[in-house]
Amino acid sequence: MAESSERRNRLRVWYRPMTMRDSGEGHRVATPLELLFDLCFVVAVAQAAAGLHHAIAENHIGHGVLSFGMVFFAIWWGWLNFSWFASSFDTDDVPYRLVTLVQIAGGLTVAAGVSSAFEGDFAIVVAGYVLMRLAMVVQWLRAARTDPECRPAAVRYAIGITIVQILWVVRLGLPESLALPSFFLLLIAELAVPVIAERKRWTGWHPHHIAERYGLFTIIVLGESILGATTAVKEGLDEGKHTGSLISLAAAGLVLVFSLWWLYFDQPGHVRLEKAKSLFTVASWGYGHYLIFASAAALGAGLEVAVDYDTHTGHVASLPAAMATTVPVAIYLLSVWLMHIGPTNECRPIAIGFPVTAVLVLAASFTLAPIHITAGLAAALVVLTVVATHGEPVPGEGPIDAGQSPGAKKGTPL
Repeated sequence: MAESSERRNRLRVWYRPMTMRDSGEGHRVATPLELLFDLCFVVAVAQAAAGLHHAIAENHIGHGVLSFGMVFFAIWWGWLNFSWFASSFDTDDVPYRLVTLVQIAGGLTVAAGVSSAFEGDFAIVVAGYVLMRLAMVVQWLRAARTDPECRPAAVRYAIGITIVQILWVVRLGLPESLALPSFFLLLIAELAVPVIAERKRWTGWHPHHIAERYGLFTIIVLGESILGATTAVKEGLDEGKHTGSLISLAAAGLVLVFSLWWLYFDQPGHVRLEKAKSLFTVASWGYGHYLIFASAAALGAGLEVAVDYDTHTGHVASLPAAMATTVPVAIYLLSVWLMHIGPTNECRPIAIGFPVTAVLVLAASFTLAPIHITAGLAAALVVLTVVATHGEPVPGEGPIDAGQSPGAKKGTPL
């Protein structure tokens, strides 16, 4: 009997039935595989930010912003689907790890195709994206096989994802005039798959685990912004010119990124998720982070544009150069306000402070020192939050929790 028990334990290391995990499981934290997933995906984020920086510096602003948004959707949607699925079904056995590594390979393929995508060729990005998504289909089919309760939702996920991936491939052969409309139609289709799949039976997720996953990715993206800006400043200093202005810009950039980190983590994200009572609430929080992640990544590109402007190596005027930083910061502040704070937050200075600061940041674009003023405004908002709450986080109530019906503390793995 002892030998039989040992054999079963060895088998469980290789394979575990994929069933829904307990949404109230204690001590649930990100796994080393999830951290590796994030680290590899930030390579794609860095490539997207680099493409945005180059486009703005060459005064191709509209094209650059649109291409960045499209590429970042592929990165973000692949990351999001993996994270929510893992929160519900992570078995950490050999098959699960192998399929996840395939998803990572897809993300790195997307990263390799970013530069081509900014030139209008999305073939490599689509190849990597479809690889990620079809690997996700394998995971859902496995869940359908071993978890009878979640089988209907898992099958709908697998069918929906597969159909949309076929359409992404078909889109590559469409005329150029249909490229943009077809992209947005398929984007809507991707966002609709979880809503359709979860309409009857929700799959479980862990609020603390999801909040930690989103927080970790926010940190990584902000870190990429610091790396990009630091590299740009170093290149400027190596030339031996504009030393004073570059050091000043670097200091302002650090204050800005530190402040944005503080403001995101000042209000615990899991509190919002624990209060969620509807699919709309969970989807609003999960989908809304696209703006937080994208604006944090775009901030790095904006700081690099600022370095180019100060060293006279770019081809963009002062106002667009300033807005390359101020617009992402304003979007970030408004997004964090909606996801974590909300206009009905019981701490009125904080509830009002975020949108007011966002407006002032946009106004700073028209000043002579937009980056420094933006950093000062963000730091002032940090001071306001600390003083207003006396160092204690205020959970608050927001628009995404309004008007919800009672229900179990479960959501959708989006």
